[in-house]
Amino acid sequence: MATSDSAVTDRSRWMALLSQADPADLEEAWRDVAPPPSYRWLRPVETGLVMLRGRAGGTGQPFNLGEMTVTRAAVMLEAPRAGVGFGYVAGRAPRHAELAALFDALLQDDTIRTGPLARLLATIEQAGSQRRGHRAADVAATRVDFTTMVRGDD
Repeated sequence: MATSDSAVTDRSRWMALLSQADPADLEEAWRDVAPPPSYRWLRPVETGLVMLRGRAGGTGQPFNLGEMTVTRAAVMLEAPRAGVGFGYVAGRAPRHAELAALFDALLQDDTIRTGPLARLLATIEQAGSQRRGHRAADVAATRVDFTTMVRGDD
């Protein structure tokens, strides 16, 4: 099955939103899914480490920055939907990874994505934007400007 570039971009966007969402918001949204779909595990929830890589200046030689704990899951929805979903989240959060995988599978259905779950994605995006704004304000409050004063003596 061929996928368009926009479909891949859309899926990348919602997978990022789901992984960064507040797990309580996902739990609440899951309770609103009626009826909840049956699913089976393709890959049960597991926690492990991934190596983070960086580049000096963003363009230099890659180097190993360190390790990070990640939890992942993969599910397959049972008929009639039969979508496959993946969830990857930072840290040790098995339920968060499970919900991210379930919503990923559901969001691949156009009727669901443009319908009831569109509000969920908008809410998650707005909450993330607010968190980034608060974080930027906190950082700006601690900013120190250093100036060099020139003495009048030569």
